[in-house]
Amino acid sequence: MSVIEDVHEDHAATFRELGGRRVVAEYGRAERTHRAVRNVAGVIEMGYDVNVVSGPERVPAVEAMLTTEVPTTDGKGRRGFVLSDETIAAEAAVYNAGDRLLVYLSPGQGAVLTDSLAQWDVTVSDATDEMAVFGVHGKQATEKIASVLSTGGGAPEPAHTFIRGSMGDEGVTVIASDAPTGEEGYEVVCAAEDAERVFDTLVNRGLNATPFGYRTWESLTLEAGTPLFESDLAGYSPAILTGDDPDGRRLVGLTCEQVPESGAAVYDDRGRQIGSITRALESPTLGELIAFAVVTATPTGVETPEGRVDSDRVQLPFVESGTQSGRLPEQ
Repeated sequence: MSVIEDVHEDHAATFRELGGRRVVAEYGRAERTHRAVRNVAGVIEMGYDVNVVSGPERVPAVEAMLTTEVPTTDGKGRRGFVLSDETIAAEAAVYNAGDRLLVYLSPGQGAVLTDSLAQWDVTVSDATDEMAVFGVHGKQATEKIASVLSTGGGAPEPAHTFIRGSMGDEGVTVIASDAPTGEEGYEVVCAAEDAERVFDTLVNRGLNATPFGYRTWESLTLEAGTPLFESDLAGYSPAILTGDDPDGRRLVGLTCEQVPESGAAVYDDRGRQIGSITRALESPTLGELIAFAVVTATPTGVETPEGRVDSDRVQLPFVESGTQSGRLPEQ
């Protein structure tokens, strides 16, 4: 569940389940919130599972489980996937914190890594309920962080590096993101007992920021061309992002005339089903319908509740913004 659920309720939040975790769905006025986050800055409590890995084999053990190298320098991180039978079982970001590794995984997927490390000389502890992680995103996210962070220096850079500092009297770690919303972005990590005060600082002190939930997270990331584990990646090979999938599948962006449902069939110009929709919505920025689909050929039509409609494959990202997402599929 959320570390500060009562605080979110005070902001009139509604909630939903994500990977077995209770997260904020939205605070209302979804389109207005979307624009406020993109154009200024917003704060979201992320629903990650958090594992702490220590022991002499921590680096090779975690590296063996991920599709990325594990950094060996304190203050550095990497992002990758945990695979099961060559398909994506979780998204993961791993950070070297000196004598331990911090691994942030998709909500509800922490056991995927824990089970995989059972044969190694490591100790794995679940810190999900001991930490809060707040995403800070938007055109002025760097200014937001700089306005409240005390470190003796500026915000961290480049992506996946982190610094330690304080916000008020609370100790925090600030991680530079890879711009999943297409704008500047950071993640602020603190102890659970400090989460309410850190959230208040991020929303109300220095440059104000808008609290937002996963509905806005999904619309921002889709506009930016950023796939999400839960909707777009789970159960697929990472090769759908590079065009190297042996079955010819790849994740693409498309536009269409009606909003299709997740899982809706996608067709080619001969009427053959060539894939399915993973995520679709009406873009608050563009005012038109956008979608991700996993397909094996050029999509020209998609099934919707109103019947089959035309669709067009488009170049990602859907919205050109301040910073390109580091997770953009290869085109």
